[in-house]
Amino acid sequence: MSGHAAQAPDEAARALAAGIRAQAEQIEQERRLPAPVVRALAAAGLFRMCVPRAFGGGEVDAAGMIRAIEAIAQADGSAGWCVMIGATSGVVSAYLPDDAAREIYPSPEAVIGGVYAPHGTAVACDGGYQVSGRWPFASGCEHCTWLLGGCIVLADGAPRLLPNGIPDTRLMLFPATDVRVIDTWDVSGLRGTGSHDIAVSELFVPAQRSASLITDPPRQSGPLYAFPVFGLLALGIAGVALGIARSAIDTLSELAAAKTPTGSRRRLAERAVIQMQVAEAEARLRGARAFLFEAVDEAWRAALAQGAISTRQRAVLRLAATHATTSSAKVVDLMYNAGGATSVYAKSPLQRYFRDIHVVTQHMMVAPPTYELTGRVFLGIDSDVSML
Repeated sequence: MSGHAAQAPDEAARALAAGIRAQAEQIEQERRLPAPVVRALAAAGLFRMCVPRAFGGGEVDAAGMIRAIEAIAQADGSAGWCVMIGATSGVVSAYLPDDAAREIYPSPEAVIGGVYAPHGTAVACDGGYQVSGRWPFASGCEHCTWLLGGCIVLADGAPRLLPNGIPDTRLMLFPATDVRVIDTWDVSGLRGTGSHDIAVSELFVPAQRSASLITDPPRQSGPLYAFPVFGLLALGIAGVALGIARSAIDTLSELAAAKTPTGSRRRLAERAVIQMQVAEAEARLRGARAFLFEAVDEAWRAALAQGAISTRQRAVLRLAATHATTSSAKVVDLMYNAGGATSVYAKSPLQRYFRDIHVVTQHMMVAPPTYELTGRVFLGIDSDVSML
């Protein structure tokens, strides 16, 4: 199930977790993953979980991907996020011609990342495109070997339109050595993801190194590639959120067992309000996690049986991912508040979980408009579901 890795992805992730947790402060301070951590994650196959087996990837089931991301995020939110970005970006290789995919993934050390949003332009030319653009939020760009950027395709100086009148947007893939990294990542949370801006100017990209996630069908036929790419991205984000929330409960429980608040004779764990908050957090987290895996299981069975996932199932996947993320944020808030003044100190992991989870919730794939879109699908109202 995990390609060349000896272990299942979640087992490999758990084996690395303690070592990553020990470097959480370094990851935070350096605003990137240390090179040994990147090498270990790559060697375990975690960046290649969604790459087809034909190209040396794991082509794991969606639930396995979520569990692996969750385990790394439990150790460190930024590391979990970088694994999520590398893994889900690997899906693009299933949309490329074989030669191009093998060029991008020549060895286990290869890692790709980038930005799906069409912040660039691609001028159609002989054999490919001339690409220019600047993309924010390129998580893990400093350790990637290849990067991708979404572009609006231009023809005769104007956006090329699809039959439905929407501009043609395509992902362009380029070697990391051709990309300028602009240091912009000075932020509140997920500081260790190094999500700087990336830019290219009039870079030639061969046509075979481009793909449209809207109009191109995947060239690989496994059940993983019946999942919508944006849906997989949302599931990965939910995995990060669940991992951070689990660590928040565990950290607060350890604190409560040891801390006697000022002016009190009883340990924090003996206070009724803390007991209620921990119980509520546990129920919220387990309920959201169960819904997520139920939705994934239903969609996976459909992908196996029919080779396709219905619009309604795609909506359920996105709703479950968004619910898991927002529920995780509520869990972290509960645990942060339960920790009292201890939570505000830089040495407390609770303040990092608080900062990290409130950056996770800002991603558009799990943002509040998702509730509106999925609600429209459930109510049978016509909607643009191309990004679902």
